[in-house]
Amino acid sequence: MPDPQSPSSHTPHSSPFVELDRADWAALAPSMPSPLRETEIVQLRGLGEPLDLNEVAEVYLPLSRLLNLYVGGTKALHEVTSTFLRERFESTPFVIGVAGSVAVGKSTIARLLRELLARWEHTPRVELVTTDGFLFPNAELARRGLMERKGFPESYDRRALLRFVSEVKAGAPEVRSPFYSHLAYDIVPDAQITVRRPDVLIVEGLNVLQPPGPGHRLAVSDLFDFTIYVDARTQDISRWYEERFLKLQRGAFSNPRSYFHRFASLTEDEARARARSIWHAINEPNLLQNIRPTRSRASLVLRKGSDHAVQSVLLRKL
Repeated sequence: MPDPQSPSSHTPHSSPFVELDRADWAALAPSMPSPLRETEIVQLRGLGEPLDLNEVAEVYLPLSRLLNLYVGGTKALHEVTSTFLRERFESTPFVIGVAGSVAVGKSTIARLLRELLARWEHTPRVELVTTDGFLFPNAELARRGLMERKGFPESYDRRALLRFVSEVKAGAPEVRSPFYSHLAYDIVPDAQITVRRPDVLIVEGLNVLQPPGPGHRLAVSDLFDFTIYVDARTQDISRWYEERFLKLQRGAFSNPRSYFHRFASLTEDEARARARSIWHAINEPNLLQNIRPTRSRASLVLRKGSDHAVQSVLLRKL
C-alpha cells in the first residue's frame, strides 16, 4: 500500500486495493437517505471529531450498505453450502473488525456503523465490543512490567479474546466479555458485557488485525468476515491525540475518581508536554511497530485528512 505520509500517493495497479476518492465513493449510493438525525450524530462522535450529516451520507452510509450486502452474500453462501452438504446448519454472526491508532476515530466509526447497520434489512441485531475489555487488569500488567506498554499486543489476554469471538462466531446463545472502565483505566471486577447471537458483531481495537503470534496457529483476525483500518498521517494523529488529551484534562480528568485526576491541575503548557510525552513513549511506537503494519491485512481502509474527515476509501479487490 502507498505510504500515508505522502500526500500525493496513489494506489498502484499492482496493489490489492482499488482506491476511490470521497466524491466517487459517495456517488456509489447517491439516493440513500440518512437514518440518523444530527443530535444522534453528536452523541456518537468522539472528542474533537467533526463528524456531521454530510460525512455520514457520503462515507459511512455507503459503507454500511456495502457491509449489509456482504452480510447478505455470506448468508446466501451459507444456504447454498448447506444445500450442497445436505445438512441444515444455523447461520452464524457476521464479524467485523475495526482497527487503527489511538485518537484516529475508530471508536466513533464502530459506534456509527453499529447504528447504521441496525437500520438495514437482515441486520437488525448489531453488537459492538471493544478489545479494551480484554486488556489484562492493571495489577497483572504491573506484575508483568507492562503498564508502560498498555495497548501493545502483549498487554491483552489474547486467548480470552480469541475464545470470546470464537464462541460468538460458533453461534453460542450467550457469550460474556469483561468490562473496561475508561474512568478507572482498568477492568471492572464482576462487570460483564453480554452478547446474545447478534446478526453482526463489531470488534473494535488497536491491534485486532494482528496475525497469529509465534507458536500460535490462530489469531482473532482469522475469525473476521470483514475488516476496516482507519488510517491517517502520524503527525495528524499526534495532533488529534494532544487535542483530545487537553479536552479530557479539562473534563473527565477533573473527576476525583478518574485514574488521570493527577493531570487535572496541569497548566495548558504542562498538559501539552505530558500528552506529547505519552504519545512519543507509548502510542507512536505502538502505531509504528504494531498497528500500521497490519493495515495491508484489512478489507477496507478509510484514509483521513488533517481535518479528521475521510478523503478516500481503499477496498480490497475480490
